[in-house]
Amino acid sequence: MTWNNYKSVWKVYINKMTTYEEYIQENEDRDGIRFTWNVWPSSRIEATRLVVPLGCLYQPIKERTELPAIQYDPVLCTRNNCRAILNPLCQVDYRAKLWVCNFCFQRNPFPPQYAAISEVHQPAELMPTFSTIEYTITRAQCLPPIFLFVVDTCMDDEELGALKSSLQTSLDLMPQNALVGLITFGKMVQVHELGTEGCSKSYVFRGTKDLSAKQIQEMLGIGKLSAPAPQQQQPGQPIRGPQQSLPPASRFLQPVSNCEMSLNDLIGELQRDPWPVAQGKRPLRSTGAALSIAVGLVECSYANTGARIMMFLGGPCSQGPGQVLNDDLKQPIRSHHDIHKDNAKYMKKAIKHYEALAMRAATNSHCIDIYSCALDQTGLMEMKQCCNSTGGHMVMGDSFNSSLFKQTFQRVFSKDQNSALKMAFNATLEIKCSRELKVQGAIGPCVSLNVKSPLISDTEIGMGNTVQWKMCTLTPSTTMALFFEVVNQHSAPIPQGGRGSIQFITQYQHSTGQRRIRVTTIARNWVDATANILHISSGFDQEAAAVLMSRMVVYRAESDDGPDVLRWVDRMLIRLCQKFGEYNKDDPNSFRLSENFSLYPQFMYHLRRSQFLQVFNNSPDETSFYRHMLMREDLTQSLIMIQPILYSYSFNGPPEPVLLDTSSIQPDRILLMDTFFQILIFHGETIAQWRSHKYQDMPEYENFRQLLQAPVDDAQEILLTRFPMPRYIDTEQGGSQARFLLSKVNPSQTHNNMYSFGGNMPGTMTSMDGGAPVLTDDVSLQVFMDHLKKLAVSSTA
Repeated sequence: MTWNNYKSVWKVYINKMTTYEEYIQENEDRDGIRFTWNVWPSSRIEATRLVVPLGCLYQPIKERTELPAIQYDPVLCTRNNCRAILNPLCQVDYRAKLWVCNFCFQRNPFPPQYAAISEVHQPAELMPTFSTIEYTITRAQCLPPIFLFVVDTCMDDEELGALKSSLQTSLDLMPQNALVGLITFGKMVQVHELGTEGCSKSYVFRGTKDLSAKQIQEMLGIGKLSAPAPQQQQPGQPIRGPQQSLPPASRFLQPVSNCEMSLNDLIGELQRDPWPVAQGKRPLRSTGAALSIAVGLVECSYANTGARIMMFLGGPCSQGPGQVLNDDLKQPIRSHHDIHKDNAKYMKKAIKHYEALAMRAATNSHCIDIYSCALDQTGLMEMKQCCNSTGGHMVMGDSFNSSLFKQTFQRVFSKDQNSALKMAFNATLEIKCSRELKVQGAIGPCVSLNVKSPLISDTEIGMGNTVQWKMCTLTPSTTMALFFEVVNQHSAPIPQGGRGSIQFITQYQHSTGQRRIRVTTIARNWVDATANILHISSGFDQEAAAVLMSRMVVYRAESDDGPDVLRWVDRMLIRLCQKFGEYNKDDPNSFRLSENFSLYPQFMYHLRRSQFLQVFNNSPDETSFYRHMLMREDLTQSLIMIQPILYSYSFNGPPEPVLLDTSSIQPDRILLMDTFFQILIFHGETIAQWRSHKYQDMPEYENFRQLLQAPVDDAQEILLTRFPMPRYIDTEQGGSQARFLLSKVNPSQTHNNMYSFGGNMPGTMTSMDGGAPVLTDDVSLQVFMDHLKKLAVSSTA
């Protein structure tokens, strides 16, 4: 069984591959893009009536093997307020050596080096197959990536030992020219000097003080490289000698090739924080001050250069700036209930501190990763903007000694076929679009660059009022959600056969240090929705729509109250069903949705029940982690998070996808559930009994041994590639961890209705028509759909 294509899982009922589905898949493979609507309504009023906004999911540096490496600069439109890049949609006059920009219709001469072009000899950027193309800017300065470790030492020896081992391993995985540095913290913060012979040397800062970048610069004696000027001696200041010619911060950030051995030794010698911790107290941990110093260090020395600040946390910040609780163990860290009751004493001040750091880091193109491994919360909720705004990784685990952390951390440094790290730095994404469109905003791991343009829409979705966004780091799976508004008036129709186009320009620093520009240019047909609504509805991509709406909902949930957000989801779903369903007024039984809309209500049902919107049973840190992942992952992974996939293994045939429903829980089946965050293998009652009797160890039951092994092999395949590595759970009917499965399946059978499903005898766990009842008061998908149909067909709605 291969796990490369999950499409079949959601299409349990649907075998037919339509031409539109193939078209959508081709676009995703070639350009890394999925639109909610693949045929566009030609006027503003028609677009608003579609309910789901016109938007797309875009992977700026999606891995593509056949992308040609172009070693020259792109050709730009000469109009100052356009500057779009030459692409296959432009009209070309080969005789006059002119091209017409498809966005502003400016006629542009080709530069001299294009003199030999003809219809037979075309440059790659004019070929229709290269709607996505990547330029390497050869004259740009090559800059190595920077990695700054910020390590919490307030943890026991076993945890610290495991973390030290992972850090030492990571030095072997970095490019030799990468710059690396080390900051450790407990009650105090230590900035370690590298390359000192014979003894280790560090600068110690108080953990209770918040220092500005300028203060850090002065205290560490570092400065930006600039042309030597006549030195003016300040009173009491040491004379700057020949070290002025060294790169900035070279004592604290050095190439791996220069300091690997000494840094290895330095990490190996790290001890747990020496400050005594009284009985009933927490260690004093200065997380906020340490992060502030790390941000200040790279800000002063390497502004606008790709850098990763990698913070490793073993507990919550208990003193100084960014504090999330005090050091008294009797006082637990805040819960969702405390936040709701406004009973989280330190929260607002801490959020303000970390948001300010996130903004400073993002402005300077530096990303912040947080690896949090502890049995309790560590304050990720307060720190979330550090990762969300800068695109850094947020990883949450129980222990630095777990394979979940160790393998996830190694995958950060995974390499492509050219042995380059699969990460990019210091990226900007810019959008150009046809005059009939305007940009509403973006939702993803980015910050707005506030670049004004006539292309900006008045209505804002996510981060709007700009046509450019900064992404401090990117991976091939990083996905942006982008939203557009059709502004063409109904009274000025677009000529039939016209096409609207959008260009995505991503400039970034490759992990080799090269400056690259990836350009994707797409076009879609305009259609008059009043006459051809069927044409528009057939181009609906329900999977892309589900993910885009999910991002909109989660973005709202960060600031709005939970019930308000759920009401908005319901309202939008009812409106979509009213618009595109086929029904007779006030007759719910007549309601039908076409094939390419049929799964959308199901996705919304599972989204409503998901950990993204339901905070019960999750800590604020967990909620922040789950939302962080949804805001950055690609379409397939996001759909798995929203509606987990379920595979069934039995003696009746090969593994098959089954419905995420209680009816799939059968005594003679093994289930494999992938929720993205967990991989769970669930053994039905009979299978579990056979396993406990060790039948699999008997030669005559070889087929049973193979049945038990099959889901384990498939689970391993997912565990090997997923980032972050999911939690692996092996459980059975009645087991304590079966709750992970029961909380996700559609509760078509519950303790309230189980007897009507076949009249079980009290005390038995499985109803006669198969399936296990779930103890819940949640409504089932069937009840949800019945309500939806009633509301959609109601003449009063």
